[in-house]
Amino acid sequence: MNEYEAEQDLGGSQTRTYYVIGESRTNADNAITKIYGSFYLAFEVNELTEQVVAFNCTHTLDLTENFLRKLFLGQHFPSIDTWLEEVLERRYGGSSRRAVLVSYRDALKRYRTMRRGGYGAGK
Repeated sequence: MNEYEAEQDLGGSQTRTYYVIGESRTNADNAITKIYGSFYLAFEVNELTEQVVAFNCTHTLDLTENFLRKLFLGQHFPSIDTWLEEVLERRYGGSSRRAVLVSYRDALKRYRTMRRGGYGAGK
């Protein structure tokens, strides 16, 4: 189990997950850019169900991370791309809207590479 962590779930069986980060840039005048330089979304994804089981992001306001966490947690990670842009347009008024979309797509690209066996030890 070198490539990903195994955890005990409540039933005692083992669940493997992938950890993946997506990165993008925000506007130069955005506080996230000034503090962190880039915008990041981090996902932990269940190997079997591909469900998002944990989420974090770079943020200056806790409410930003809380709002995005509600959007992503429990979702089928590869399928988020089918609805994310429309939901962000409708419901997310933050200046990092585009950065959220680009970061997710970057994370999805990395995730697919990992699922195919890339990013492993020695690769």
